[in-house]
Amino acid sequence: MRDHNLHTSAVGFRILAISLMVAGCAGVDETAETQAASQTQEVSSQLPAAILGQAADPRGETAQYWGADPSTVGYLAEPEGDGPFPAVILIHEWNGLVDRVRQVADEMAAQGYVALAADLYQGRVGENADQNRQLVGETQADPQRVIDNLNAAAAFLRARGDVTGKLATMGWCFGGGVALSYAIGGEHHDGTAIFYGSLVTDPERLQAIDHPIYGTFAENDRGIPPEQVSEFAEALRSIGIENDIHVYDAVNHGFWLRVDGDPELRTEPATDAWHRLQSYLRQTLIDD
Repeated sequence: MRDHNLHTSAVGFRILAISLMVAGCAGVDETAETQAASQTQEVSSQLPAAILGQAADPRGETAQYWGADPSTVGYLAEPEGDGPFPAVILIHEWNGLVDRVRQVADEMAAQGYVALAADLYQGRVGENADQNRQLVGETQADPQRVIDNLNAAAAFLRARGDVTGKLATMGWCFGGGVALSYAIGGEHHDGTAIFYGSLVTDPERLQAIDHPIYGTFAENDRGIPPEQVSEFAEALRSIGIENDIHVYDAVNHGFWLRVDGDPELRTEPATDAWHRLQSYLRQTLIDD
């Protein structure tokens, strides 16, 4: 595991271009069946059931959070109790808002966050790589719409009586790049967690960010190689943005959201990334 300590904030916004490999956001093991690896079972128990392919059906509810477009329908998961709670916006991969993301939202709610999984595709979900590319292309063609969508998601959460006002985004692959773009071009929020999303390495553009950055990346990612992650880390460091960025050895793009694709290889780095995420969100959204 390689560590890069960072720091960051810039003007101008665009959706970050992503490398649309055949394997897509799920990595090369997208179609692998869930495996029960006894040698990793003890560690796996620390991970969310959602990323192990073992979660129950989504328990939350749909949410039309953007009044300007009723066809945009997200997914809301609420913690138990009265709150107030911090909030997290989850940004889906290139295939759209699917149950795996909804189940992670359920887990975030169990951790004490009001979780809203955003919908960037107006309810549509890709069924194959070609459809996913088409959806990504449509979204990238109108970057301001993405900003408006996520600003609406943030406003929807902050308007709730059980939300403290503290809010972070987290996204994977396409969604990770969108999360970084939103950190640069969106309204103020308190945290951004990027899982192997496309990066900006220009310090001038990154100067628009006003909060710490979390990043989890993979050594064997052909689209976002470790050298680019290092460049991103150095750019953040050069402008003083606090950060926690790691590159995990041996794993590939998409490893965290689908540990069940190769539990023997992915469990240990995914567990470390999960613990880092919990600590990051606690520090940015809860601790003073």
